[in-house]
Amino acid sequence: MRTAIITHPYCRKHKMTEEHPECPARLDAISDRLLASGLDIAIEHKTALKADTSHYALVHDQAMIKEVMDKIPNEGLTELDGDTWLCPDSMKAIERAVGAGILAVDEVVAGKLDAAFCSVRPPGHHANQSTSSGFCVFNNVAIAAAYAKTKGVERVAILDIDVHHGNGTQDIFKDDHSVLLCSLFQHPFYPNTAIENHQTLINSPLSAGADGTDLKALVEQQWLPKLQSFKPQLIFISAGFDGHLEDDMGGLKFVEQDYQWFTEQVVEFANLSDCLGIISYLEGGYDLSSLGRSAVTHIKALVEAG
Repeated sequence: MRTAIITHPYCRKHKMTEEHPECPARLDAISDRLLASGLDIAIEHKTALKADTSHYALVHDQAMIKEVMDKIPNEGLTELDGDTWLCPDSMKAIERAVGAGILAVDEVVAGKLDAAFCSVRPPGHHANQSTSSGFCVFNNVAIAAAYAKTKGVERVAILDIDVHHGNGTQDIFKDDHSVLLCSLFQHPFYPNTAIENHQTLINSPLSAGADGTDLKALVEQQWLPKLQSFKPQLIFISAGFDGHLEDDMGGLKFVEQDYQWFTEQVVEFANLSDCLGIISYLEGGYDLSSLGRSAVTHIKALVEAG
């Protein structure tokens, strides 16, 4: 697949409290592993666009957008919620984190790319229509999905593989039946969302200790049949790698081969269904070594599985 990695140096400028797990080094771990793998020469490298208020407003309330912008401090940190902060340069990172998905949609819809991995931060899937939370300011993947619909894409699927439930994405799209959301997550666990399912909302809770065997079962039994009946024209992945065995943020036991298998299934489905492409967005993943290995395994599968 013609695959690009989309990022921007400004995404390293967003900093929170000392020792916060959602740190700039996460992006370095991915870029360092990508370079060491030799995969960097096999993919395109693109610079994320600068998003603006009109993009945020595709899924977020104006009051929320204003609150975020008003809270950008001149110095030090300001708190958005109990574990999400803003620094003076946070907006520079936020603009590019959102803008990466806007560029990815434009490139895929135009037929210039088959897949893109948005290696950006802050993450987004816990941000709902009116509130930032869980390290997330604006919901990057939801904005990109909504933007795709303005470009004529009628059916969008979002596959969330983070160890934490994609509650913000669910809040935004739960009543929009043109968007299929499939989310796996450890349960019970943060953010402790009430589990609901309907025609275009597939929640797949996993107990602590679940591993690749469990991942394969839910994808084959729940997600792939739903994808086949829904027939998405564009697929997004909320690619959280904090379900890895080595990541102590959660209690799942996925390894790199599981992320490879999952990615291969999605690519195979996309190819067989004439889907426009796949856009993957970095969400969680806080153990730097396993994050770098897992993300690069995922990117390599996007490149080679097609």
